[in-house]
Amino acid sequence: MEGAEKIGHNNPPPPTLTEVVTTLRTLGKAELPQQLSRWLDELDETGRWALLKLVTGAMRIGISARLAKTAAAALGGKDPHDVELMWPGLAPPYLDLFAWLEGRAEAPVNLDPTPFRPVMLAHAIEDADFVNLDAADFIAEWKWDGIRVQAVSGRDADGHMRARLYSRSGEDITTGFPDLLPSLHLPGAIDGELLVLREGRVQTFNVLQQRLNRKVVSPKLTKEYPIHLRAYDLLGAGDDDLRTLPFAERRKRLEVFIARLGDPRIDLSPMIAFDSWDELTSARKDPAGAGAGEDAEAVEGVMLKRRDALYLPGRPKGQWWKWKRDPHLIDAVLMYAQRGHGKRSSYYSDYTFGVWTSGDGGEQLVPVGKAYFGFTDEELLQIDRFVRRNTTEKFGPVRHVLHEPDQGLVLEVAFEGLARSPRHKSGVAMRFPRINRLRWDKPPREADRLETLERMLKTELPGKLPAAAGH
Repeated sequence: MEGAEKIGHNNPPPPTLTEVVTTLRTLGKAELPQQLSRWLDELDETGRWALLKLVTGAMRIGISARLAKTAAAALGGKDPHDVELMWPGLAPPYLDLFAWLEGRAEAPVNLDPTPFRPVMLAHAIEDADFVNLDAADFIAEWKWDGIRVQAVSGRDADGHMRARLYSRSGEDITTGFPDLLPSLHLPGAIDGELLVLREGRVQTFNVLQQRLNRKVVSPKLTKEYPIHLRAYDLLGAGDDDLRTLPFAERRKRLEVFIARLGDPRIDLSPMIAFDSWDELTSARKDPAGAGAGEDAEAVEGVMLKRRDALYLPGRPKGQWWKWKRDPHLIDAVLMYAQRGHGKRSSYYSDYTFGVWTSGDGGEQLVPVGKAYFGFTDEELLQIDRFVRRNTTEKFGPVRHVLHEPDQGLVLEVAFEGLARSPRHKSGVAMRFPRINRLRWDKPPREADRLETLERMLKTELPGKLPAAAGH
């Protein structure tokens, strides 16, 4: 923020970015308006714009956190992984980090007894990938349909045991799951899946949704939706950091750790026995017959992990693979469109789609989902062009797109599951919908009907379902 307007010789220099960030973090709320006013007086037009962007949290510059860490590492000639591992213990304006990068101090030490470790992620596997992979090099386990978490416990400076639960992005979600904390009574860091377990059976993601995104959890909720942790990996035990060990060794350490915990709320994710890719293919198609038993309904697919894989932040190629079960597919009709965000802010890239049903006025489309990915850049241009040429009404940022039986755009939509939803006129909501392909060849009248989704609900998700929490 440089270039203040020079009204007089005694004008103070414009604030630096570090000064602004430090002041915003330390100044009381009552003093902030006056300070903002002073800054706005001191800055020029560009500086004011930058300040307002920073204060309102709208400083979108299209850089991922991983890229920022890589750039910081390059500044000091360090390994990006070293920066990634110490990052959770740092806070803006990162003075200790830059002092280390510039050679002015030792590497920062994370003294938090329950630190978050940056997670390791998997690549989606394709049929062609198996040609270059040896089944003997991999361990397979079920991919459970819950949410990935990191459960960390450790002793503070006074010797008291502390425990935290993190989402895979590092968000502290501890307060939403107080019933799991007593189970974390040994110092360690477990990478696993959060599930709801009733009478020994894993419930579907639709049931788990009743526990998500809650700041306060009632005793009734914890009783009706008992939370469970299914452990995949062990990242730390006591003072030992295990991430540099091969996965096969970490798995052995995990088995010992879970046995020591001896708590029914935490168990091991079972491995899948296989000697060839054909055997694993059969297991993926029939989880119930391949060891998942009554929990098969909550299996989302298969995870493949190299036996010698270290636990590396990010998504290292060829170490972990996810092989999800084939998604559901339906043909739906584009109904509404909105502009996207970031690099897509100039295009209509958020699409609401619907299926046919019988209403008081005859056949009508009812919305069943919204998607904003799955298409290529070229397909985005095609859809954007269609939206602009076929907009019939505008409601603020939303465009009503032509959707008649013989005029409109049919989208083949892939999704992972369904849930009943009183929030939607159709009564159903999709999980993870995305555009699979564009059906320029199909008239809207040939798109699927709501009755098709209702049958899928009864077939795929038998019994009474909770309301969906949105999609």
